[in-house]
Amino acid sequence: MPTRTVRVIRMATRLVFLVLIAVWQARAAALDFEFRPPATAGNAATASVMRDLAQRLIPVYQEADPDRYLANLSALQLAAGDYAAAYSSRETLRDRRRKADQGRPVGRSMIYDIYAHARAMEGENGIAFPEAFAKSFREDVSKLDDQDAYAVTRWFGIALPVFREALQKPFDRQRAKDRIDESDAVALIWAYVAFDAYRTFGPVADALVAEDDQRRYSVDDEVVIQTSERASIAAVVIRPRSATKPLPALFEFTSHEPQNYAKECAAHGYVGVVAYTRGDGQGSAKVAPYQHDGDDARTVINWIAKQPWSDGRVGMYGEGYSGFMPWAAAKRLPSALKAIATSAARAPGINVPMEGNIFQNSAYRWSLHMTNSKASDDPGDRDDAQWRELDQKWYRSGMRYRDMGRLFGRPNPIFIRWLNHPSYDRYWQKMVPYREEFARINIPVLTTTGYFAENEPGDLYYFTQHHRYNPHADHTLLIGPYDDHSMQHGPLATLDGNQVDSAAQADLRELRYQWFNHVFKGGAMPNLLKDGINYEVMGENEWRHAPSLEAMGQGLQRFYLDAGASGDAIHRLMQHKKAKSAFVQQTVSLVDRTDAGWTAPTDLVSNRVTPHNGETFVSEPLTRPTEFSGLLSGQLDFTVNKMDMDLYISLYELLPSGDYVRLFGPSYEFRASYAQDRVHRHLLKAGERQLLTFKSERLMSRLLQTGSRLVM
Repeated sequence: MPTRTVRVIRMATRLVFLVLIAVWQARAAALDFEFRPPATAGNAATASVMRDLAQRLIPVYQEADPDRYLANLSALQLAAGDYAAAYSSRETLRDRRRKADQGRPVGRSMIYDIYAHARAMEGENGIAFPEAFAKSFREDVSKLDDQDAYAVTRWFGIALPVFREALQKPFDRQRAKDRIDESDAVALIWAYVAFDAYRTFGPVADALVAEDDQRRYSVDDEVVIQTSERASIAAVVIRPRSATKPLPALFEFTSHEPQNYAKECAAHGYVGVVAYTRGDGQGSAKVAPYQHDGDDARTVINWIAKQPWSDGRVGMYGEGYSGFMPWAAAKRLPSALKAIATSAARAPGINVPMEGNIFQNSAYRWSLHMTNSKASDDPGDRDDAQWRELDQKWYRSGMRYRDMGRLFGRPNPIFIRWLNHPSYDRYWQKMVPYREEFARINIPVLTTTGYFAENEPGDLYYFTQHHRYNPHADHTLLIGPYDDHSMQHGPLATLDGNQVDSAAQADLRELRYQWFNHVFKGGAMPNLLKDGINYEVMGENEWRHAPSLEAMGQGLQRFYLDAGASGDAIHRLMQHKKAKSAFVQQTVSLVDRTDAGWTAPTDLVSNRVTPHNGETFVSEPLTRPTEFSGLLSGQLDFTVNKMDMDLYISLYELLPSGDYVRLFGPSYEFRASYAQDRVHRHLLKAGERQLLTFKSERLMSRLLQTGSRLVM
């Protein structure tokens, strides 16, 4: 029961203002309710427990925002089993929002409109739920255009375990308590309604979605395209049935990854084509990641341009490995390729299988996965523990790097081939445009990346090289507080504990279609893409626009490493250079392998930063808010007793609260001998004092607050 409730006024002659005073007094103190969660989301008692909570909430629930009130009220009514009232609330909400939502994509709320309507028909008309749901689904979805229908049916495709987990977590958090406040109770009701809805309509939704797709799209999922080398490439082609003339095609060339955006492309008025690399799908030939992909992509593009449903124009897109494909194709300059849009794109030889010319252990795992046509069915391939064990076993063994496959028991010639090319030599240069080849790429390009994206160095390589060799390149960059996952699946409100600014919570996939519409259909350029560089300033909740990377900041912020200690910091980060310098001595034992279990921290927000075989430098507190935007560059003055070393650099904002917030991630890493030239190795001079200049391949943009410190 609520701790404070509105006392019932039994005498009709009491003045109205007394009732108003009583309501105000009740709301002045936060309402909370007695509540003990069931053991599990699927427990037989869960429905009755949540019904009881909802029934106690409904009489006292209030919300100043009418739209939020109606939405939350409908959830309470659904949980309480009052389906007719819930559908009435949702109808009222839809009527209120009709004008405001005009022209906007249909949101997830329609799922609950359809569900509430079906439940209401089931209760009032005695219709079995599957029949009622089918009737409600067809009535609402049939009225939508392809794009809105795709948005709605995509929500229906979310797996039930997602909602079970989303309900189980608050149940577990609540278990030690015997009361729940109103806001948490409403959120819990929504989690329950979502879980209950998806488990109820799940058995019938897939068939209805397939039925709607059959009406809207023509699907050919048995396409096989022959290459000049007599290899075969499997492809899927999806076309909107409403098309009355040939259309431009949007094409993704990918590996055996489950995501397929061909239908999404068709829903946006294009022919959607997804082709699979050699050895995947119905294709044939031996897999060799990166080596043949550019030629194969050109083959598919030329095939697309000759089809009767094609208007001869092709746009390519992709993320990660498939983000490398458009650049591999552009190197070959197929005439039908008119635009490319990539996110978190790999650049072989740049950020995979090494970064900063430092090879990554994950390259062995990935190459093994790619060359195993049944890898997606191998549960061992998804076992992270066995790969961590391999890393540690190799590290402790002292064996050569190229013996990792022998140690694991599964040699891989692809991995060995990569290790034979530690420099950015002709082997890698043949895969994507190199130097002057960028000058010949005169099609529009959109690059989307994030400050916390693993593949950001690849994105920046393509962007900087394109502009360097083609000053008039039509190449736009958008970057924000994203990692690889959030760019593919959509930004979240929080990323690894870091609050993401509301301005950055944009639909990046929809932005890509708006950009393609600008290129192929004469649509307006999206507002977010106002200039060559479009970046969100973390902490300021604002997008900025600049013509170049150099123009992102207001000038250079210079800091100097100082050997002196300052408070809890080991060393100072000074804004003024001292007349007399001193060296910081660092000793690393290369024979000590007791740290095999250590892993680099990945948290974006943490309460302490402890360097591993490293040093920390901390600035004085900032006297005013200061924006740090752009690339970190620097010069190290050092003496080392080896002819090479690997360096890892991280930057943080140390808040007055004591929390450390990463400015970019992962750390910027590079091998010293390749810092100036990734093609040719220049070894260090052991035992001699020397200078090393570097420039980061990871962007940052954050407004550091007054009182914060910069930590390196």
